[in-house]
Amino acid sequence: MEPTDRADPTSPYAADIDRLIHEPARLMIVATLFVVEKADFLFLMRQTGLTQGNLSSHMNKLEAAGYIDVEKTFRGKRPHTVLRMTDAGRAAFAEYRARMEQVLGDLPPETNADTKGSS
Repeated sequence: MEPTDRADPTSPYAADIDRLIHEPARLMIVATLFVVEKADFLFLMRQTGLTQGNLSSHMNKLEAAGYIDVEKTFRGKRPHTVLRMTDAGRAAFAEYRARMEQVLGDLPPETNADTKGSS
C-alpha cells in the first residue's frame, strides 16, 4: 500500500472523520435524529441511555456546530425540549457515514484468531 496524504479530503483514514460526530454519545444522538423528523429530550435520553447532564452537554456541542436545532418550550409548567437535525447536520452525518463505510470496507476480511500473533 502506498503512503497517502492524510490531509487529502478523499483519504479514507480515520484522521479525516468528523470528530464531533465520532464521539460515541454524540454519534448515538445524531444517528437517532437522522432517522426521525424530531425527538424530544426524554425520548433521546431513553434511546441513548445518557443522563440528563450528559445529553444536555453533548446536545449543546452539536447545536453550537450547527448540526441540530434545539427548541425549548413549556407544556404547562414543564419544560419541553425538542431536537431536530439541521441540513448541515444531515450532510455532516451522511459524510461521516460514507467515510466510516469506506474505512471499514477497506479492512481485510476477519482472520482466524488462533493465527494472530504466531510466527
